[in-house]
Amino acid sequence: MNSLFEKQDSLNAPIEAYIFETDKNTFPVRPHWHYFAEFILILEGSAEAICDNKAYIVNENELMIFPPNSVHSIFSASGGLKKFAGIKFDTAKFPDTSPYAPTVQSLFSYARSKNMPFHFDSEDTGSFQSRQIFFNCIDEMKSCLYGRDVILRSQIYRLIFGIVRYWLAAGLDISECPIKAADSYGIENIAEYIDSSLEDNIRVSDIAEKCHMSYSGFAVKFRDMYGMSCKDYIERMRLYKAEEYLLFTDHDLSYISSKTGFSDCSHFIRIFKRYHGITPKQFRLQRSQPQ
Repeated sequence: MNSLFEKQDSLNAPIEAYIFETDKNTFPVRPHWHYFAEFILILEGSAEAICDNKAYIVNENELMIFPPNSVHSIFSASGGLKKFAGIKFDTAKFPDTSPYAPTVQSLFSYARSKNMPFHFDSEDTGSFQSRQIFFNCIDEMKSCLYGRDVILRSQIYRLIFGIVRYWLAAGLDISECPIKAADSYGIENIAEYIDSSLEDNIRVSDIAEKCHMSYSGFAVKFRDMYGMSCKDYIERMRLYKAEEYLLFTDHDLSYISSKTGFSDCSHFIRIFKRYHGITPKQFRLQRSQPQ
């Protein structure tokens, strides 16, 4: 029997936006779960969406949310399902946006505990401007333009907070929702802490402690979720941030190495060359050449 757990590439693809056509993709979508949140918007037909053993009939132009860690599946409802749009994203990559706002991870968990609706009819879905947001994200995913990740996050934030406002109007008392992610770090959202601490000399043992886990237990679960050791993840994230500096700024290598958490410029160059086969300077020169 196959595992229900579906691995997501949180490092390389923290956001996915797609069109699913039932006559072209493997369908039905069998029961599975992942650490990502997933939104689906029905474009043609009707779906029976099952989330944590509760069934929903989701009709055309309606929105359904599958929160992180929920077991969910998608089947055709009466009349059939032809097409839906989807957005998946790692909630750990959506930190709190202000001192008073809970993290997205906390919001989903809290709303779920308070039995807030995760299925929205066509009128409410339209009020969130869902269709526009979904297709903006899908179009953005197809491009490799500067700032793509920022634009994707901004679009998803629009949808999330449209939904949160709906929950507030429905009686959700957000004052009881934990504000600081540090109060509720777990293996599923520890990437938020790592990403915000890359400039510092963070150690895997400290990160494990944040999750209230032993070093060995944390190491096993982290590798299972991310497909690499935590040390390798930190190194890769530092390299990705360094690549952005190389491509989109004129800062020198010493500045970049200091802002991305490498011990010194030599360390940065050595690790970069190990991954890319070329030095950071060569990388910058190659990418700046007209194609």
